[in-house]
Amino acid sequence: MKSFATALLAALLAGGALPADAQHDAHAHHAPKPQAGDAHGEHASQEHADPTPTAAGPHDHAGHAWHARPAQPPSPLPSATAAERAAAFPAELEGMDMRGHMDDNPLVAVFRGDRLEYGKDDALGWDLRAGIGRNFDRLWLRSEGERRDGALEHASTELYWSHATGPWWDRTIGLRHDSNPAGRDRDWAAIGVQGLAPYKFEVEATGYIGASGRLAARLEGEYEMLVTNRLVLQPRLEANLYSRDDDENHVGEGLSDASFGLRLRYEFSRRFAPYVGHVWTRRFGGTADFAEAAGGDASERAWVAGVRFWF
Repeated sequence: MKSFATALLAALLAGGALPADAQHDAHAHHAPKPQAGDAHGEHASQEHADPTPTAAGPHDHAGHAWHARPAQPPSPLPSATAAERAAAFPAELEGMDMRGHMDDNPLVAVFRGDRLEYGKDDALGWDLRAGIGRNFDRLWLRSEGERRDGALEHASTELYWSHATGPWWDRTIGLRHDSNPAGRDRDWAAIGVQGLAPYKFEVEATGYIGASGRLAARLEGEYEMLVTNRLVLQPRLEANLYSRDDDENHVGEGLSDASFGLRLRYEFSRRFAPYVGHVWTRRFGGTADFAEAAGGDASERAWVAGVRFWF
């Protein structure tokens, strides 16, 4: 009995000492063969089969084959021909310095006619601007005035510098000269702001300091309403204020005058747009008194026709 126990223990120890591959082979040798039609037996046989790597695809660290991904379908676009590549990348551009064509802050010049219009009594009015500069800083020359019956009624010329303080607003500083053939010319130093207010109102507000402590201010605002993609209705308001009476130029203290215009233009392009409109002008306070004393009216209405352009 003792010798049988000793022999059994020796057999168990010998079996445990076998390598893992040998144990697996011995287990596979004594495993019962699956019977035909036995799905469980076929599954067990596949589990114990030697996982030999295949050449069909990549393998993991244990040697098991992965399922290869299906091939991508060919591109529906034809490959570029040699002539097409040569046209896209011409030989004369090789070695060319393109830095001059990739400036994100270029020098730009513009000439813009916001208003050039004709009204009653052979009145010709204008508001023209020319500017040159870069993204943040520009130099502007502005001329605004009116001729009536072939003679200059009044005009103002401004030279100012604008500096962008954000995506919507510019600060301006410059000089203004008023021409008054029936009175006296005036010179002013100017400072103001211009830009796009909420709800897309274009606004310009400028303060002026003249000789002998004279002060003035001008406020302009306009809005563009698209009737169609090319038909644009533009209301515009302008008001002028002065700190004291100017008898020589028939200007009163305080709110001097205000004008409201409604213009409808058709944009053949962004560069050229004729328009028709109606303008209402009202003088206030001392300015109205000066106009009535000269035989005029404190309030005027007029139809106008003109063109808006830029290049």
